Amino acid sequence: MAAHASARTETGPAPEAERLLLVSAGMGAGHDSVAAELARRARAVGREAQVVDVLELLPRGLGAGLRGFYGTCVRRAPWAYGALYHLLFRPGRGRRPNAVPLARLAADAFMTSVHRSRCDLVVPVFHLAAQLTGELRATGVLRVPSTVVIVDFAVHRQWLHPGNDLHLCVSDDAARQVRRWLGGPAETVGPVVDPRFFGGGTATGADTSRERAGRPGTGRPAVLVSAGAWGVGSDLPATAGLLVERGFRPVVLSGHNERLRRALARIPGVAAPGWVTDMPRLLRGCAAMVDNAAGQTAVQALAAGVPVVAYRPLPGHGEQGVRRMAALGLCDLAADATGLVDSLDRLTGPGPERARRIAAGHAAFRDDLLARVLARPGPRPSPRPGPRRSPRPGPRPGQGPSS
Repeated sequence: MAAHASARTETGPAPEAERLLLVSAGMGAGHDSVAAELARRARAVGREAQVVDVLELLPRGLGAGLRGFYGTCVRRAPWAYGALYHLLFRPGRGRRPNAVPLARLAADAFMTSVHRSRCDLVVPVFHLAAQLTGELRATGVLRVPSTVVIVDFAVHRQWLHPGNDLHLCVSDDAARQVRRWLGGPAETVGPVVDPRFFGGGTATGADTSRERAGRPGTGRPAVLVSAGAWGVGSDLPATAGLLVERGFRPVVLSGHNERLRRALARIPGVAAPGWVTDMPRLLRGCAAMVDNAAGQTAVQALAAGVPVVAYRPLPGHGEQGVRRMAALGLCDLAADATGLVDSLDRLTGPGPERARRIAAGHAAFRDDLLARVLARPGPRPSPRPGPRRSPRPGPRPGQGPSS
């Protein structure tokens, strides 16, 4: 970090980026929502911004195959996805498989996008995209800087490639991990959401939240239950039924999973709206949220002042993410049904705990992410030729971080 700052001091601040190329992936909806929000903000201040999907840059339908494989795993065999996460994503000692060989397959199509967009900064918001840009920067093929926006609370090994110029993280904890593993610059900016999410929730008026969230005259607080864009989770109908029995009004988001939506709609007292296009309004009507993935819906709840309780998290990134959120004081992690109900009782009822949780959620949003993205990374040494050279100390491409 000191060397990076020194380079800026000697040469003066780098000019702001005028043309951004954001690199996302259609895995669920979270990464795309971050890319879309950054593009919207950039265009609003007169910058050019384009978004490409790294999966669509892979040849011969490989990206669609990966998307389908992931969706099948998390819906039908989450244990298998958990095993893959442990092998490919979780930090640990020793040389293990990484995504660089896969990312290289998208290199030609990506560089075509770079040239067509005339971008002066690339911004990966998905881990495979970060491997792609890092490798191309390390080998000298990509001549414009790469600023990685890490959207996960639990940073895994596939986000990390030493060829990238800067990593922007959602928490100080994540930034420290990146600096320790890569030896390069990483900064905390907090999560990014549409500004419409802010302003919901009340720090002290829990009774008001209960009244506006419940059905008229019932006093039953509405609790949002998120299953993500894929509509996945461990026995969501049973969770929804439990909440009804304990005096809550569950509103369950089933994403694009129509079969799950129909099953939920048959449970008395459960609202199953299907795909929701106005999430800010929905969150303003809820007193708390039950989450299983620590994804963008949880971040949106934090912005809206809606306390989050993690329950039955998805194996892999979901479990790791909610544990990091809980360690940071951003959510409760319920070990069982009793713990879930106890947490919801505390966080939807009157008392100081709700106020503390709302304040902690709002405090997670630190800096203007767009401003930090536009302030391009300072100059760095020209990369040496060769397919596997690393431009700065730290793990070589393919060498994962140590635990």
